[in-house]
Amino acid sequence: MADLFDNPMGLCGFEFVEFASPTPNVLEPLFEQMGFTLVARHRSKDVLLYRQGGINFIVNREPRSLAGYFAAEHGPSACGLAFRVRDSHQAYQRALELGAQPVDIPTGPMELRLPAIKGIGGAPLYLIDRYEDGKSIYDIDFEFIEGVDRHPRGHGFKLIDHLTHNVYKGRMAFWGAFYERIFNFREIRHFDIKGEYTGLTSRAMTAPDGLIRIPLNEESGKTGGQIEEFLLQFNGEGIQHVALLTDDLKASVDALQLAGISLMTAPNDSYYEMLEERLPGHGEAVSELQTRGILLDGSTANGEKRLLLQIFSQCLLGPVFFEFIERKNDEGFGEGNFKALFESLERDQLRRGAIHTKDT
Repeated sequence: MADLFDNPMGLCGFEFVEFASPTPNVLEPLFEQMGFTLVARHRSKDVLLYRQGGINFIVNREPRSLAGYFAAEHGPSACGLAFRVRDSHQAYQRALELGAQPVDIPTGPMELRLPAIKGIGGAPLYLIDRYEDGKSIYDIDFEFIEGVDRHPRGHGFKLIDHLTHNVYKGRMAFWGAFYERIFNFREIRHFDIKGEYTGLTSRAMTAPDGLIRIPLNEESGKTGGQIEEFLLQFNGEGIQHVALLTDDLKASVDALQLAGISLMTAPNDSYYEMLEERLPGHGEAVSELQTRGILLDGSTANGEKRLLLQIFSQCLLGPVFFEFIERKNDEGFGEGNFKALFESLERDQLRRGAIHTKDT
């Protein structure tokens, strides 16, 4: 995708998401269920590379590492992320000049020093300029497992579509300004969603390359809503979910379900009954969406069909979950589904007693 606007950091998509867990064998079986394959091991550290299509998940099991300390505080979670850039040294120096805080990642002999700045919740945000096959950071710091496909197809997920940050109330402006100032992100969507008892505000930030999308969420209600519950469970700000992109969501969902991944159920039958009214002529097989719980959004106005298919997992790592998405000429985030999803989650909070109303 061509640059949407000025791209001074030379951004070119996500390179990886780094995960850590204080408990062994939590991340590895989950990622395998999600269609990822262990393709490489770090040469000197207890760090693994899981891959599916063009998606890299790093599992950092080093006990006395930044990832290990992050996991001890937050539980199993995404403890870092990486952007691709044209020139990592230049991008790193520019970020520091603009007020970014450096993060020192200890390295061993003959290892690459990956420049990183402090991101959401203190997690490192790496700047990577070596990502071509044969020349990538993995070719230098990792050993690929013999006989394993280096780009396994898995369940058909190809790219990280977006990842969402949950922040404390009043902090969304700070993080929005961080991404705008350092990386020249732009806010392309703004949502203010109200349920019966709670609410949230969301700013969807997109990078100049059009490949990196980071929605920011904060609580807007007066009682403990979904964002506040996340912040309490997670013990701070962090990545709420990671969205993975596929070209065939129905087939990918079938594979996820066969593998035992718990997915969120659809709001109700009326949601599917109203699809034709909301998106006339959408052309999707409603029964096939409904049996899988896949949500549909977009626009069919003026003869232009733009559709987005999406489904969410249940919480799989503490309060952290995953989204699975297919885009058909639509660059949104499923805005038309937000309220239905929000109300569904609010009902679940009421059932669990996470929200206390005046009547309870």
